Amino acid sequence: MSTITMIAAAAENNALGKDNELLWHLPDDFKRFKKLTIGHKIIMGRKTFESFPKPLPKRTHLIITRNRDYSVDHPDCQVVHSLGEALALVEGEPAFIIGGGEIYQQGEAFADVLELTRVHAAFEADAFFPEISDTLWKLVAEEHHPKDERHAHAFTYRTYHKKDS
Repeated sequence: MSTITMIAAAAENNALGKDNELLWHLPDDFKRFKKLTIGHKIIMGRKTFESFPKPLPKRTHLIITRNRDYSVDHPDCQVVHSLGEALALVEGEPAFIIGGGEIYQQGEAFADVLELTRVHAAFEADAFFPEISDTLWKLVAEEHHPKDERHAHAFTYRTYHKKDS
């Protein structure tokens, strides 16, 4: 069985990004994202993929788009046309859903784990993370990081496991 983890950084108001850009720069969070996802398949929407300067190294990118003519000429990238199609390609192995907002909304039903970096600020945004339901998710770990010379905002890593239904 696959373990599907949704991994995101979201502000207090669940803001993820605006105009296909991140709203903050948190180097330690980037390091954690890399450490957790390296060597695995990462599932994302087309706009999330296009927000990267280039494909992320040592990860297989499953890029979801409704556009049947969309293609990416890179050995670590595969275009699919639904979340279901992406999930079929990760059967039996761990994978990470990395955004954006619409993909997180769809992915919550399939995810077992949620790795959320809660950025302690509110931002104007056009992409949002879904509300975290206490009936669906149980907080199992958290680690707070104060703002410092490298991080303009305080943030907390929070790990949730899906509750048994």
